[in-house]
This record gives sequence, structure tokens and C-alpha cells, in this order.
Amino acid sequence: MLRLPPHQTSFPTSIADAVAQRVGAGAAGAYVAGGTDLYPNMKRRQQEPKRVIDVRRIPELGWIEVIPSGTLHLGAGVTLTRLIRDPRVRSGWPVLAYAAGEISTPLLQNMGTVGGNLLLDTRCNYYDQGYEWRKAINFCMKKDGDTCWVAPSSPRCWAVQSSDLVPVMVALDARVVLAGPDGERTIPAGALYHDDGMAFLTKQPEELLVRVEVPSLGGARASYRKLRRRGAFDFPVLGVAAWAAFDGAGKVTDARIVLGAVGCHPKSVPEAAAALVGGTLTDDQVDEAARLASKLAKPLDNTDFTIGWRKEMAAVHVRRALEALRAT
Repeated sequence: MLRLPPHQTSFPTSIADAVAQRVGAGAAGAYVAGGTDLYPNMKRRQQEPKRVIDVRRIPELGWIEVIPSGTLHLGAGVTLTRLIRDPRVRSGWPVLAYAAGEISTPLLQNMGTVGGNLLLDTRCNYYDQGYEWRKAINFCMKKDGDTCWVAPSSPRCWAVQSSDLVPVMVALDARVVLAGPDGERTIPAGALYHDDGMAFLTKQPEELLVRVEVPSLGGARASYRKLRRRGAFDFPVLGVAAWAAFDGAGKVTDARIVLGAVGCHPKSVPEAAAALVGGTLTDDQVDEAARLASKLAKPLDNTDFTIGWRKEMAAVHVRRALEALRAT
């Protein structure tokens, strides 16, 4: 049985207190909410904080509200189950409820949070193993080693960003609010991520993700499609989020396509989205957008399925996501 390493846990009741505790802990500290990512990582000795700061008792992190402008405010501590079931989300932002429902299993949805899924550690077949297995191959550069076993001659880590909510939030043009020692700052969801398997977040270690602000869909439509081996539980090996706005005649006036789980960060494909503008999502437009988007899908041998098949499926799932917009 894998066991957690020795650590201390504290339970702040305010954002300011949580940040202060994290600053005081320094490199030995870590925030936790649901723990569905951090605790398994600790058991595998991928992360070894000595001080765990549990933020579940901070009221603001559990709020869901729609402000007068029509923007949805999601507290980072909102569980995935609450996101899935909230009637305001299901009616106004159904793609969020759908994407959250694609994450793991109901048991883990009860524990996992919106913020936790957005800050999910990058994944890799060589990294996501037990300590003894990783030690046997001399570890990897993401933890304790100096070699990327996906690409041994590479100077960087290629672990994959495998969240379901991330590409959706980027496609919806959401913003995230971070609280740190110097106060709060708000950035676009896409700006939260680096194209690096190790330093994959722009968030400073002491900063706490407080909430996500999601604009009203208005007359726009959004969809999400996921590729994985099983119908539940598995992380995506490809996630496609699509968003499109329409005029009164049903023509696309603006669009976004975002690929998840094909690299170290979510990949927006503006060239593919541009192929949809001015039309009515005809078969030719959808096929062209799928072709352009799949060019960015350059999978490596660090997740499930074969490389070639995953590459082929990129175009298929982009097409399915866009067809879902047309059928809405």
C-alpha cells in the first residue's frame, strides 16, 4: 500500500490567512482542496510538501454566482459534482457541466474541485509511476532526474497538460483570479499556462487560485469532445473545445478551437477557427477546420494509444466538436 509521506496540515478560514501560511511554508508548502491530484502524487513521491494548506474551509472558494453582467463566478473550491448539477451552469453554460461530467468518476467528482482540475499536474507515462519504478530507470527530469525519457536528447520536459476543463475555459475566454502576497490579479485562462511540462503554470507558488470568471454565452454555442480508452475514469489523450458566435442569419461571426492533452499547455488554433467565420458550419468548412487543427496535434510517446492513431483522431474529434455546434 502506498502511504503519504510525513507532513503537517493546516486549515485556514480566509484567503489572506491561506496565502500567509503558504508564504511562511516556502518551498515546503502546498495548497490542497479535494486532494485528488496532490495526494496520489505525494504517495508516489512525485511531490513531497512538508506543509499542506487545506483551503476547503474558506467560504469564498465555494461560491457559485451569476453577477448582473451575466458573467459566471466559480469559486476555485467548487466541487465538480456541484458544477455538474448547478441549474444555472446547466442552463447558461452547459458545456462546463458536460466537461466536468467527463472527468474521472462520480466518487472523485465529489472530491475534486474546479481549481484543482485547472491546476492539474502535467502527466507522462514515465512520470506517473511509483517511486521504485521511476528509480529503476534513473528517474526523469520532472522529478529527481535529469533526462526526459520521452525525448532523451531534449533539454526540456514534455509531460502533457491533461485537464478537461482547461481547454473549455480557454475557448470560453474565461479569466482566473489569483490571490498572492501583493493582492489579487486577474488574467485570461490561457495565460495561466506555460508550454513546459515542468514549469507549466504562470501562477506563482504562493498564489492561490480564488475563482474563475466565465463570460455569458449569449447567443454563442460551445462544445467539448474527449478521447480516452474507457468511457469513464481515464484522463483525456485528446480534448477538443469549440466555441462559435453567430449572427441573425446563422453565419459564424467569431470562433475558437482549443486542443487539450496534445502538449504541455492548451493549444488554441486560430487558423482553424478562422476557416469557420462567414459561413454556416458547412461540411467543407468543418473539414477544413479539422484539417488545420490536427496539424497542431503532434503527440509523443507519453500517453495512451499509438502516436499515429492519436494523430488521426485529432481531426475526427475536432470535426465532432464542430458538428455538435451545428446540431445545437
